[in-house]
Amino acid sequence: MAGYSGRKQAHTARLRRIEGQVRGLQRMVEDDAYCIDVLTQVSAATSALKAFSLSLLEEHLAHCVAEAARKGGPEADAKVKEASEAIARLVRS
Repeated sequence: MAGYSGRKQAHTARLRRIEGQVRGLQRMVEDDAYCIDVLTQVSAATSALKAFSLSLLEEHLAHCVAEAARKGGPEADAKVKEASEAIARLVRS
């Protein structure tokens, strides 16, 4: 079971809002909106995706990694390594 399962509905609603932001960007470009206005909306969409990813990461740590740590052994090591790699990807982006 995924760590975010309990909030699946909230997450899908949040992703729909982000999708709406991206569609809005497409309309802005199609309508020849001012560059700075488009860039402002790109920044907002990017921030929304980053906030979503941090929320998902927090749930992963609290559920999946914590559960593996309780069990210990190689699975715990693998989950911690996996989480570290995910954090590294988020920091680079």
